[in-house]
Amino acid sequence: MVTTFSAGDSARVAAAIRKAEARTSGEIFCVVTQQVSSYRDISLGWAAAAALILPLALLPLGFDSAWFPGIGDSWEAAHLASRDITVAKAIGAYAVLQAALFISVFLLTRIPVVLRLVTPPNVRRIRVRRAAVAQFLAHGIHETEARTGVLIFAALYDHRVEVVADEGVHRKAPAEVWGNAALAITKAMQDGRPATGFEAAISLCGDVLAEHFPPSPSDVNELPDRLVVI
Repeated sequence: MVTTFSAGDSARVAAAIRKAEARTSGEIFCVVTQQVSSYRDISLGWAAAAALILPLALLPLGFDSAWFPGIGDSWEAAHLASRDITVAKAIGAYAVLQAALFISVFLLTRIPVVLRLVTPPNVRRIRVRRAAVAQFLAHGIHETEARTGVLIFAALYDHRVEVVADEGVHRKAPAEVWGNAALAITKAMQDGRPATGFEAAISLCGDVLAEHFPPSPSDVNELPDRLVVI
């Protein structure tokens, strides 16, 4: 999966946008980001679950503070007065085990490949979609005169592509067009050909815009014809 875009890739995407918009009054805007979320809450969730659940498996095995050098020992006084100390040592050892598990699992899930595997796909989908809508609004794509803006948004770390069409386009274009555009980028990214994927997606979006929103003499270019990398 591609993780960077070269200057040549950006130039090809910009040229594809200009070519597509020459056939329509609609607007196409492209954004690429490395990551839409740190997913730190996912790591914290897995770490907390491990710290709470995994130590319980040791209880049937006769968990003893003597397992931890420096906390417990193998000798115990046979006297009721010593029981409070024994219990305190056991609780302390259990807490140390929980802390160790929490830190270990948290650090393990901060490894990008591991984090991607343990993050539920639905969570990634929702956050990428949310980020795409935020970019749609931040770049004023919703402010085109006829509401004919289309955003192509790719999140590299998440391996997801979102195509967001404004209401003017959404009412007329079939939904499968946006899915096909996203799929074109996804396949090209997997092959290490990011610019080719964007060119294909832009062409598909341009075909739809040209069919329903042909150019007119009064057209103005309302959005920059370039790839934004953030």
